[in-house]
Amino acid sequence: MLEKITPLILTYNEAPNICRTLQRLIWATSIIVIDSYSTDETLEILYSIPQVQVFQRKFDSFATQCNFGLEKIVSEWVLSLDADYILTDELIDELKRLQSETDLNSYSAQFKYCVFGKPLHGTLLPPRKVLYKREKATYQNDGHAHRVNVEGKSATLSSYIHHDDRKPLSRWLWAQDHYTIIEVKKITQESNNELSLSDKIRKQKILAPFIVFFYCLLIKGGILDGWHGWYYAFQRMLAEIILSIRLIEFEKVVLQRER
Repeated sequence: MLEKITPLILTYNEAPNICRTLQRLIWATSIIVIDSYSTDETLEILYSIPQVQVFQRKFDSFATQCNFGLEKIVSEWVLSLDADYILTDELIDELKRLQSETDLNSYSAQFKYCVFGKPLHGTLLPPRKVLYKREKATYQNDGHAHRVNVEGKSATLSSYIHHDDRKPLSRWLWAQDHYTIIEVKKITQESNNELSLSDKIRKQKILAPFIVFFYCLLIKGGILDGWHGWYYAFQRMLAEIILSIRLIEFEKVVLQRER
């Protein structure tokens, strides 16, 4: 089925990651990349791969970028990847064995988060729909992230994708601060009935960072990964602390406006 699949990737200054991602996609006849006007070596790397077709578009949201990308794809199936997703040999072999003629319209994949290249025992990353029929799919925003809605039946692949981000910590901190601004809007604008349990906990501000820290270490097995697991637990705790600070800031601003 590989010949009927086109990978779709969004990029913005992904030079530390994109080469490793593309190396696992050499089987693809065409790779569609939607770039948000990168200023590092991303474009140079992309243009060095013959199968890559680059389309540049100013970023407004992940969903609109992805929907724009879908318009550029002509194959029946789309493999939607982030620029730091690395396909394992097992997953590529599984894609080869899939039957294109099926009543299934999408497949979700499970992830293993990597810290400096080492896959962890467990992470907070949920399964995500990554493989789907192009004509059945459309993207919509979901907080700081995005999700694809696909009509019809779905299944889950048995193999894993590695999430292996090698960008510097300063870029990660910048991204988390940007994401939390969007998450604050979602958490504060939706009613409690519409929020997930995790977002209800996050809305309380104090408990969420500590819950995430111990959940990553003990429940998800991060303690078995040595310092890599501690790094990930501290990283996720810090992300929740940033969100809590943003929520406190938002509430103070609202109170001042109401006075």
